[in-house]
Amino acid sequence: MKFPRASTVVASVFGIGYFDIAPGTIMSAVATPLALIIGIRAGAMSILGASLIAFTIGVFACADHMRQTGRNDDPSECVVDELAGQWLACAFAGLTFGGLVPSPHASIPAFALAFVLFRFFDIWKPWPVSWAETLSGGVGVMLDDMVAGLMAGALVVAARYFFHL
Repeated sequence: MKFPRASTVVASVFGIGYFDIAPGTIMSAVATPLALIIGIRAGAMSILGASLIAFTIGVFACADHMRQTGRNDDPSECVVDELAGQWLACAFAGLTFGGLVPSPHASIPAFALAFVLFRFFDIWKPWPVSWAETLSGGVGVMLDDMVAGLMAGALVVAARYFFHL
C-alpha cells in the first residue's frame, strides 16, 4: 500500500480536495464553522493567526504537490487555499467594534456572509484576485484565495458596521 505524500495530504486537507463535486466549496463549508468555533473560544485574532499559518504551510505543500504531479496550474485538489482564504474572511466576521476579545455571542450571519462573499470572489476572480492567480507555484495557488478573503472580509466589516450584522 502506497501512502500519499505529506504535502498532498496537507494540500488536499486530508483528501477533501478529491471530492468529485465542488471541493473548494466543500472546504469553505467545513472551514466556516471551524472558524466560528475558533472565534468563540479564542477571538478573531486567533482566526487570523490560523489563516496565516494555513497560508504559510499551504504555499510549501502546494508547491511540493505541484512538483510531484508535474502540474503548473492550480490543481483542483489543492483546497488548503480555500481553508486559508475562508478563515481570513471569517477573521473579519469575528471582529467586534468593542474589541478583539473572544465572544460567546459571535455573529452567525456575519460568518455566513463571509462564506458567501468569499466563494463569490474566489469563483468570479475579479481584479486583484485574477492578478494574484497569475503568480506561479504555491504562492499563486494560495495568494488568490487570500486576496478573495481580504475582499470578502472588508465587505463583512462594512455590513457589520452599517447594518449591525
